[in-house]
Amino acid sequence: MTSPHHDFNDAAKVKAPKYPPPFSLRLTFEERARLERDAAGMSLGAYIRSKLFGADVPPRRTRGKFPVKDQAALAKVLALLGASRLSQNLNQLARAVNIGALPVTPETDAELRDACRAVAELRDELLRALGKMPGGEP
Repeated sequence: MTSPHHDFNDAAKVKAPKYPPPFSLRLTFEERARLERDAAGMSLGAYIRSKLFGADVPPRRTRGKFPVKDQAALAKVLALLGASRLSQNLNQLARAVNIGALPVTPETDAELRDACRAVAELRDELLRALGKMPGGEP
């Protein structure tokens, strides 16, 4: 009879690693400085892969250190939020709905539509700032 420990070890041997182990390369200070200069802002790994394999290799997808792709778009969103009374207006509308005091007039309808447009605009700008396309596309 085989032991459960033996079966576990056999099963563990069958699984292939998710990624190959990293490759290490020792460089002199001068060699690394030259690579960094030649990379011109690219990560060293991406630069070395591009030099070794050319344009045939698709770029690796990473999360990145900073989710904000467009600082100007993010600044625009934050400026719009700071200048608007959107949160106060939505809070007042929610309070009126909760107590049943929201009259449905053409003016109220227009204000609700304006608030919805403002929220949609802020959402789209925020998505652009984060490197996403409005509408759910990458």
